[in-house]
Amino acid sequence: MCMDHTFKCSCGKYEVSMTFKNEILPPETLTALYCPSCSVGVSFNPDNMVRDNNWIIEYDMEIARLMSNSMPVEHLRRLNPDVIFVEDYCSWRGIYPGDHVDSIKEKESIVSLAKINPRKYIEEIKDWANKRTERLRQEGWRKAHERVAV
Repeated sequence: MCMDHTFKCSCGKYEVSMTFKNEILPPETLTALYCPSCSVGVSFNPDNMVRDNNWIIEYDMEIARLMSNSMPVEHLRRLNPDVIFVEDYCSWRGIYPGDHVDSIKEKESIVSLAKINPRKYIEEIKDWANKRTERLRQEGWRKAHERVAV
């Protein structure tokens, strides 16, 4: 089960929905969130931070190590901020902050095809997903680089 957790960035400008895969790590693992505006003055430390398209997530690695016993062995061996982020132990809900909301809005017009023309719906939704992922990859979102074409 994955619950939704919401955090504000350091300057308070954005509220971001985060996912904690299987609730292995607690929300306290995330110690700070910096948007492109408030990340400007942050001294980046790769030992406890991850950067994604001018956003920075800061983790409490002590909490992560303490609570990581339910992770697969290959993740435990190399537990670091990148593993935590990429494997969704504490990461954006979706590809980027706000993705879970934006993607629903973007595909609303396509969904109406499902009942009228299911074959056309499948073609359109695949095309939309592939083009969207490529656009997000070009914009520099890390999780877009992990997605495969459908």
